[in-house]
Amino acid sequence: MNPIAFSIFGIGIRWYGILIASGMLIGILIASHTSRIKGISYDRLLDILLISIPAGIIGARLYYVIFKFDLYRDNLADIFNIRQGGLAIHGGLIFGILAAYLYTRYKNINLIKYADVAAPSIIIAQAIGRWGNFFNQEAHGDPVSSEFISHFPEFIQKGMFIEGQYWHPTFLYESLWNLVVFFILLIILRRSKRDGTVLFSYIGLYSIGRFFIEGLRTDSLMVGPLRAAQLVSLAGIIGWIGFLIYSYRRRERHI
Repeated sequence: MNPIAFSIFGIGIRWYGILIASGMLIGILIASHTSRIKGISYDRLLDILLISIPAGIIGARLYYVIFKFDLYRDNLADIFNIRQGGLAIHGGLIFGILAAYLYTRYKNINLIKYADVAAPSIIIAQAIGRWGNFFNQEAHGDPVSSEFISHFPEFIQKGMFIEGQYWHPTFLYESLWNLVVFFILLIILRRSKRDGTVLFSYIGLYSIGRFFIEGLRTDSLMVGPLRAAQLVSLAGIIGWIGFLIYSYRRRERHI
């Protein structure tokens, strides 16, 4: 598996970066459609995204480096080298949402309404970006038998054969789950009238899949004996359930 797609002036351009950038671009294009569904300004949404995306990349890297600082302690310059991976989606979401909050608060914009429209774009970008992990041969799960991996397409089998062993293609599980969530969010976006429903459904549904898939991975960021992503996912699921309960009770009071 060659992580380098091509070279320009001797500089290798990695599939990892290409796929992450492609996911972002496709997400931005999809936002032009979802913004029309909700009747909000696409140009204003782009302004928010152009601030949130760089902040999200910084946050994703910072989150990862904090947990893996021992790897960078003796060579701090490597902190800025993200070509070989090392981006944590939860850090990206935290920083991206924070940047969006600060910007929309300054501009007196309804953040939740725009976040609802952006949520399908975020999850489809994640689905595409996960394939960058495949080309880097990272973010995989525990060892599996040749019989188990034989159920997958041949190129997946070859990519998951690392150091003489087959591994769970957890990047694929998450990519497929994110794709399912993407279509669910589009349905909710069309049908729901309550602000925040799409955003919290994204948080909850993504967190459900991530919680179980994270349990298979071998490279989890840890908080003591616990997997950080599972803790954050639990918080996301609880937040989603809390929002649904709040929305139901509020609707009951207005009937």
